[in-house]
Amino acid sequence: MVQVSEVGDVGDVDARRNPAAVSEFVERFAAVLTDAGFPRMPARVFTALLTSDSGRLTSVELGELLQISPAAVSGAVRYLIQVGLVTREREPGSRRDRYRVHDHVWYEVTASRDRTLSRWESGLAEGIEALGPDTPAGQRLAESLEFFAFLRVELQQMMQRWRERHD
Repeated sequence: MVQVSEVGDVGDVDARRNPAAVSEFVERFAAVLTDAGFPRMPARVFTALLTSDSGRLTSVELGELLQISPAAVSGAVRYLIQVGLVTREREPGSRRDRYRVHDHVWYEVTASRDRTLSRWESGLAEGIEALGPDTPAGQRLAESLEFFAFLRVELQQMMQRWRERHD
């Protein structure tokens, strides 16, 4: 659990906030992410970054804030970087890294799904060719391919509508 007494030590918390409420939110939202399939520690680290005003924290700050080991922070940020939710930045004039969640993280992650869907489509097309389009398995893959193609088109249109709405 996020330690209330240490939240203020991070230097990135608005004094108007209730540290206990923020701490409880971090743990609750991390649990929501975990229920959706996120590993627990990356969910906690991501939520801590998401709730920091700057969206940037060092591994020491994350460890202190969440009361977790440096190894736990390292594993969590490695996962978050791999899935595109967090980036690593070097502090100017320092050898210390900061981990950053972008302001539009959900948009960016969702937009990157287009590439994933495209790769899945290519893989499925190969499978259809290998299995034969008239076999039951080939037909199942063809339906999957059609579904992902549909999703990709709809996702692009939805992202365009979001940009229009957000602007």
